[in-house]
Amino acid sequence: MSDLRELYQEVILDHHKRPRNFHKLEDANRHAEGFNPLCGDKIQLYLRVEDGIVRDAGFEGSGCAISTASASLMTEMLKGKTEAESEALFEKFHDLVTGKSMPDSASLGKLAVFSGVREYPVRVKCAVLAWHTLRAALQGSLERVATE
Repeated sequence: MSDLRELYQEVILDHHKRPRNFHKLEDANRHAEGFNPLCGDKIQLYLRVEDGIVRDAGFEGSGCAISTASASLMTEMLKGKTEAESEALFEKFHDLVTGKSMPDSASLGKLAVFSGVREYPVRVKCAVLAWHTLRAALQGSLERVATE
């Protein structure tokens, strides 16, 4: 189990140091802003959705390793998914990190690296910030998302 934890930590640190899709998406047609007042994580999420499919995703902001890695992996996973599939992925991820249930790792792919977050309740908000911001962007909400 410790080998698996080490692998998970490596993936999270890699996505924190070299986040994927870390840029403003100039042709975005969906946008939302999120903030975690507990630790100061901030995110601007940009999506280009066409015909109900997330064609591209990007983000900007600053945050801890878990917050940044979560946004990075999320934006990778979203591309090519329908809005409904994106919402379902939100639910599976949220269930995983909150300990509500343990979705099968095949349906989560690399997102399974966040399974240990549920052991640290204060870090759950870091992991889900990008995801709640995603939900707001998909719904067209203009209010800033806050984890408090």
